[in-house]
Amino acid sequence: MHPLDKTDRKILSILQKDGRIAMTELAERVGLSASPCTERVRRLERDKIITGYHAHVSAEALGKTLLVFVEIKLSSKSDDIFSKARQSLLLVRDVVECHLVSGSFDYLVKARLGGMREYRRLLGDILKQLPVPAESHSYVVMEEIKESLELVLDR
Repeated sequence: MHPLDKTDRKILSILQKDGRIAMTELAERVGLSASPCTERVRRLERDKIITGYHAHVSAEALGKTLLVFVEIKLSSKSDDIFSKARQSLLLVRDVVECHLVSGSFDYLVKARLGGMREYRRLLGDILKQLPVPAESHSYVVMEEIKESLELVLDR
């Protein structure tokens, strides 16, 4: 893998904001001709630095107005239990993020839902699918202050 230079970082910064930008416009904005710019983007994709292009869909437009974070603490822990929990959590459709974390609980789950009835079903689904009994604490978001998928590249 090549180290990222200033031009690579500029390409990544632009693509994070607009993944649909035309290659000619991208090349112009980074100060390259189209061919070398396209080759850089292809290299960034090959090297798995660019892992995909996505549409940011409005949760509100889809009726997914409830944002919930759930802490899950397993009653016992082992490699096998973590592996089974991982497989179970991957199958829960409304979960948009799930992280195994250090600290006083084991998993932090983020879900976008249509309301409290869906939240109640989600929590039941999660708890009954886990390989061991678990404790949960939930946080319902009252106001989203900031959400971004963009990584800082200029430091």
